[in-house]
Amino acid sequence: MSIVAFFLFTLIYFSNSCCSAARFQHGNRYMERKLMIALASKIGINYGRQGNDLPSPYQSINFIKTIKAGHVKLYDADPETLTLLSHTNLYVSITVHNHQITSLSTNQTKAEDWVKTNILPYYPQTQIRFVLVGNEILSVQDRNITANLVPAMRKIVNALRAHGIHNIKVGTPLPTDSLRSTFPPSNSTFREDIAGPLMLPLLKFLNGTNSYFFINLQPYYRWSRNPLNTSLDFALFQGNLTYTDPHTGLVYHNLVDQMLDSVIFAMTKLGYPHIRIAISETGWPNSGDIDETGANILNAATYNRNLIKKMTAIPPIGTPARPGLPIPTFVFSLFNENQKSGSGTQRHWGILNPDGTPIYDIDFTGQKPLTSFNPLPKPTNNVPYKGQVWCVPVEGANEAELEEALRMACGRSNTTCAALAPGKECYDPVSVYWHARYAVSSYWAQFRTQNEGCYFNGLAHETTTNPGNDRCKFPSVTL
Repeated sequence: MSIVAFFLFTLIYFSNSCCSAARFQHGNRYMERKLMIALASKIGINYGRQGNDLPSPYQSINFIKTIKAGHVKLYDADPETLTLLSHTNLYVSITVHNHQITSLSTNQTKAEDWVKTNILPYYPQTQIRFVLVGNEILSVQDRNITANLVPAMRKIVNALRAHGIHNIKVGTPLPTDSLRSTFPPSNSTFREDIAGPLMLPLLKFLNGTNSYFFINLQPYYRWSRNPLNTSLDFALFQGNLTYTDPHTGLVYHNLVDQMLDSVIFAMTKLGYPHIRIAISETGWPNSGDIDETGANILNAATYNRNLIKKMTAIPPIGTPARPGLPIPTFVFSLFNENQKSGSGTQRHWGILNPDGTPIYDIDFTGQKPLTSFNPLPKPTNNVPYKGQVWCVPVEGANEAELEEALRMACGRSNTTCAALAPGKECYDPVSVYWHARYAVSSYWAQFRTQNEGCYFNGLAHETTTNPGNDRCKFPSVTL
């Protein structure tokens, strides 16, 4: 072969190799984009089970199909549920419990075992698409879990790849309080205490595995902290109000876009401007305590309907900072969960009653016109309540449980139940119900500022009706 011929052969060979590589990279990007759109076009639902009145997994999955959700997110890797989800059209996300993170991070064999137990028996018949390692780990007291998060995620990815599984993305849901500031969006940064130790290695991992930054996004709490100075319509995707970021000039038409772009700007400041985002939880409470302004059915329906309409738009709308970005989204949640602790809103995010009937109508495909839904009752709590509030037992409360609540309420402080002593103003009538009625109201009024709620494991609720009488004055809270 002449030198000229050899040169031409070499030139053609490497040109073809480069073109093949370019075509491969282009094809890979095309498939990734196609997968992103497919994941984002199927609105997901969070299926939590912290309730004692919830239907079976079999019934629940049928309800999920009925509402036409396209993706279900589990807070565990329950074998029965994963088996029932096989051969459905539902995408599935499963969760590694927080307490499992440390052991998985230190031992590749344990990560292999976790994958063999929780994925291989069901995949691919069950269309698992996300493995979420932990849930809001920043709320966990054990700091070792935070340090071990990314190593655990990396070992799970290694285990998946060892079995030839490349279409399951690994991530972790974080709350918006991982951000130090969120307003305006361009000013957003991650908290100093986690920016270096947690966020930098996490972002490096997500970038390297082409995964998503999962954010639990609850505009309700952002709005309700200052309902008189923040537009409710802006939070519910309604009205014509806009906000212009003074540094970027980006124009915002709703609170969700503001909060999402806050995450994007915070990631950018750490050197990762292109990591994809997914909303692992978002919704609006359908009810709550008396002081939880705006928690009602109409607002919940309005928020979720408008959210779904935005996120299912074709082509994708994205956000002002990332127009056209498909964003996988999970609505929170399938049912109200009556065994959750905390304020009333914590137990009232559901879209279905336990029997599968809707708390309000919703279309997860986003195709139903918003004007075609049946009208809902107008709310009475869109402005803060001002007046007295008491805490009283619910009707039909179990007497033995009330007696236990009475002992608990009176045992913390000598002053809580002083009025129930013999001969005192609230001693009569002598009954468990009457004494518990006074005790829970007195306890709540005394310790509410220390994050004690009026719930008592479902035995009590708030009321604006004075439960006392002329002789016995019940302690109350003034809002």
